[in-house]
Amino acid sequence: MKAIFIFLAFLFFLDFSAQAQDTPNVSGAWTMNVQTDAGSGTPGFNLKQEGEKITGTYTGQLGEAPVTGTIKGKVIHLEFSIQGNLIKYDGTATATEMEGKVDLAGMATGTFKGTKK
Repeated sequence: MKAIFIFLAFLFFLDFSAQAQDTPNVSGAWTMNVQTDAGSGTPGFNLKQEGEKITGTYTGQLGEAPVTGTIKGKVIHLEFSIQGNLIKYDGTATATEMEGKVDLAGMATGTFKGTKK
């Protein structure tokens, strides 16, 4: 019985370790190439990651704003508010690249591709 418990605990540890390794570290400065039906731009993000939590700053055509988000595995979500309008970036990320969809408060949608500086 004790051997089964130890074996199950070992399997749980391996699964937890594998999940932690699958989550890239996105901390750092990023340049995004954004294409929307309302135009394009190349905003910058300065991100700090602590576990699954992301904080940081957006700087671009819309101004400057604090960013919050999450990363779970390779799935990333970033958001910030400019003049009461919620901007959302949803996609996938590695330690050096990310891509996905952007929603500009329902007024425009499009795609983004980012690279870490």
